[in-house]
Amino acid sequence: MKRCTILSHISFEDLGLLEPILQQRGFALEIWDVPTQGVPANTDDLWVVMGGPIGVYESDVYPFLTAEIAAIRDRLDRKAPILGVCLGAQLMAAAMGGKVVANPNGKEIGWSKLTLTPEGLTSPLRHLIDLNVLHWHGDMIEPPPHAVTLAATGITPCQAFLSGPSALGLQFHPEVTATGLERWLVGNCAELNAAKIHIPPLRAENARHAPHLTAAVHAVISDWLTLAGL
Repeated sequence: MKRCTILSHISFEDLGLLEPILQQRGFALEIWDVPTQGVPANTDDLWVVMGGPIGVYESDVYPFLTAEIAAIRDRLDRKAPILGVCLGAQLMAAAMGGKVVANPNGKEIGWSKLTLTPEGLTSPLRHLIDLNVLHWHGDMIEPPPHAVTLAATGITPCQAFLSGPSALGLQFHPEVTATGLERWLVGNCAELNAAKIHIPPLRAENARHAPHLTAAVHAVISDWLTLAGL
């Protein structure tokens, strides 16, 4: 059986929609809590690096980030398949020699459509055309030149990138469900209050848009797994 390790940074940012897709593709899943367990052995068929409310550049406060970036760099050098979501994508970009900086346009929290690049239109992300996806970040990625940018939004120029067939980074959140997002509304209450984002309208957006993602995200991830040889 193929094995997938999920590098987790905070419990409520879980696999969500990705879990049944990976199980259907024959993966045995292991969740690894990086802040308390450190970096796992770099031997599984697939790594999925999840999000979290910290920055790549905060390794002085969160020392585990240094080892995590080094492990991701090793995996990328070996062209071993890896999928990064939000913080996970930012860690991948940093490991590849790109930059992660505070977004000068401010936080992007809420639902909106992606603008796909020409490369994105022929990538697995084509399944997301005309669909709203969830954004929840304050940083942005400046990918290295050898990474191909697949999508953008008005205030975030790199929402997804691909490095070869086996490394996909997604700044947005494809994994979310309306029910699962209730945990986000609690866990991120301080951030939402500071950003003056009112929870009832955001909850209504979650309920309106999240159900439409299921089939499209299944197609995106399935296509990429095939591209990556999995």
